[in-house]
Amino acid sequence: MYLRTLFILALLGLVAVFSALNWSAFTTPTTLSIGFITFEAPLGLILLAIVALLTLLFLVYTAYLQSTVILESRRHARELQIQRELAEQAEASRFSQLRSLLQAELQNLAGQTDQSKTALLTKLDQMERDLRAALEQTGNSLAAYIGELEDRFEKSAGKSA
Repeated sequence: MYLRTLFILALLGLVAVFSALNWSAFTTPTTLSIGFITFEAPLGLILLAIVALLTLLFLVYTAYLQSTVILESRRHARELQIQRELAEQAEASRFSQLRSLLQAELQNLAGQTDQSKTALLTKLDQMERDLRAALEQTGNSLAAYIGELEDRFEKSAGKSA
């Protein structure tokens, strides 16, 4: 854009220099006609005024375009900021939902772990009781067998004596 501005300023400078060098020709009056009226005026000065007016109109038009572009970019920037804030809020909401879901799952898992632990301890207690009962029965059976063997041994020792 800088090069374009310099080019335009150089062209305007050339027109100004050309006008200054040929000022006498610009101010020489001539007969002019605009269709239904004929009058005498300096043609060069009129054309120079038209060039100045067009230049002014183009400057106003470019200023208008730049201002609308700037306003539009500001509007877009505001909309982008609003959308960014909405996205951040949605992300924060998702994180809080994820946190609450994880907490609920961890509590559920802790409850299941406690239930499993209680069930396992109950089974272990039952197995210990069963094992003790089996050991007691085995001890009683073994004592009965030993007692029976002692009786036989005493009977056979009493018969042989």
